[in-house]
Amino acid sequence: MRNKLYIDGKWVEGLSGEMIDVINPATEEVFAKVPAANAEDIDKAVGAARKAFDNGPWPKMEGRERAAYLRAMGKRIEERLKELARIEVLDNGKPLPEAEWDIGDVAACFYFYADMAEREDIKQEEIIELQDKRFTSKAVTVPLGVVGGIVPWNYPMLMAAWKIAPALAAGCTIVLKPAEQTPLTALEYGAIADDVKLPAGVLNIVTGFGSTAGQALLDHRGVDKLAFTGSVPTGSKVMQAAARDIKRVSLELGGKSPFLVFEDSDIDEAVEWVMFGIFWNQGQVCSATSRLLVHEAIYDKFLEKLAAETAKITIGNGLDEGILLGPLVSEKQYLQVLAAIGQGKKDGAKILTGGKRAKGFDKGYFVEPTILVDVPLTSHVWNEEIFGPVVAVRPFETESEAVHLANHSRFGLAAAIMTKDLKRAERVAGQLKAGIIWINCSQPTFVEAPWGGFKQSGIGRELGRWGYENYREIKQITSYVSNRPWGWYSK
Repeated sequence: MRNKLYIDGKWVEGLSGEMIDVINPATEEVFAKVPAANAEDIDKAVGAARKAFDNGPWPKMEGRERAAYLRAMGKRIEERLKELARIEVLDNGKPLPEAEWDIGDVAACFYFYADMAEREDIKQEEIIELQDKRFTSKAVTVPLGVVGGIVPWNYPMLMAAWKIAPALAAGCTIVLKPAEQTPLTALEYGAIADDVKLPAGVLNIVTGFGSTAGQALLDHRGVDKLAFTGSVPTGSKVMQAAARDIKRVSLELGGKSPFLVFEDSDIDEAVEWVMFGIFWNQGQVCSATSRLLVHEAIYDKFLEKLAAETAKITIGNGLDEGILLGPLVSEKQYLQVLAAIGQGKKDGAKILTGGKRAKGFDKGYFVEPTILVDVPLTSHVWNEEIFGPVVAVRPFETESEAVHLANHSRFGLAAAIMTKDLKRAERVAGQLKAGIIWINCSQPTFVEAPWGGFKQSGIGRELGRWGYENYREIKQITSYVSNRPWGWYSK
C-alpha cells in the first residue's frame, strides 16, 4: 500500500505529517494510512505539472509518442489486474468480480485514448476556406494545459482513468485528487507511471480531504482546467472556483435516473435489468436507475417477481465468493442511506422488501437491497439521489404520463426504457431529457460513447472523442499572403 504523495515523479511525504485512515467498509478496520495533503502540497504538485507542461517534452510530443506511454500503462494495469482489484475491494467494498471488471475497463480506457492520440495526429490542423483570398486561415488544436482532476469513491480507479487517460493523450499534465475514502488505487497510478518511465510532473497524485487539498486545487491559479466527478453541491463549488479565474470546467454530477417498463416487456428480462440498474455497486452509481416506472397492467406481477429475485441477492464481504452486494463505502454513507429510507417511510412510501441493516453482520456497512412502493411524487426518495441499493417504484397508465414523470426531475443523467416496440422505444428516447438513454438494458457503459448529463447532472461529456476534446484548445492562425501592401492608412 502506497502511503506517500506522488509529485514530480517522486514519492514524497505530506508536509503536514497528518495521515488519513483508510477503512475496510466490510470490517470497519483501518488497514492503511495515506497523507492528508495541505495547500503547500497542492502548490508543489501544480508547480510540477506546470513545469512539465510549460517546459517539458510532453505537450510537444507527437500523438504517437504519447500513445506509446498510454499503451504501456494499459498493459501494466492488465498485468496487475487481480492485485489492483483486491485493493479496490478492500478500499471500496464492492464484490471482487465487479472490481475485476472495473480494472479491465481501466486498461481499455488507456488503450482507447492511445489510439485516439495517434489518430488525432492527422487532425490537428483544419484549413478554413475564406472568401477573402488575400488571407489563408487554419484552426489548430493544442493541449489545454494543467488539469486539476477530482474523482469520487464509487469507482476509484476507473473514474481516475476517465480523467488521466484523455488528459495525457491530449498532451496535458494533471494533478489528481482522489476521494479520501478510497485513495489507494489512485496512488498505484504513480507506481505505474514509474514503471513506464512517464516524464516527471506529467502525472501527480495528491491524497487529502476535500475541504483542504480539494479546495486548494480548485483555487490554484496554476490550474487551467478543473475536471470533477461527484455530487451536485460540490460541483456547484467547483463552478464557483472556476469562475474566479475563468478556468475551463467539466462536471459529471448526480442523477435520479428513471427506468420505464412498458406493458409488452418480458417481465423476467426486465426484472434482471432493473436489479442490475439499481443494485450493481450497491447502488452507488451516479446513473443508477433508481426511479422505476411500471405500466399498471403488469405492475403487481412485476413487483412480485422483483421482490422474489431481490430476496435471492447474496450480501457480504466483497472478497468472499458468490457475493453480489457488498457494504456501502463508509459509515457516513451507510447512515445517510438508512436515514433516506426512514424519510421515505415518513413521506408515505411502503417498504416491499429490505429497508434496514442486513442481517448477520456485527461489523460493516451492509444495507439490504430495498424496494419502496406507493412513493409520493413529493417524497425525498423519489426526488433526491440516495446513492445506495434503494429503488422507488410507481405505476403509470399512458406513455405520455411515463415521459412526464421521467422528466420531472432536476437531474438528467440517464434513463432506461424496456419495451418490445422499438418504434415506441425510439419515440420515448427522443422525448426523455437525459444525456444517456438505454433501450432494453440499463448501465452498459462504453469508452467509445459520450458520457454526461442534462440539467443539474453536469456540464460537458467524458469518454469517446468528446472526452479527448475536453482537454484541447482551438486557436486560429491567419496569414496575409497577398503580394500587395495592406496600406489601410493610405489610398
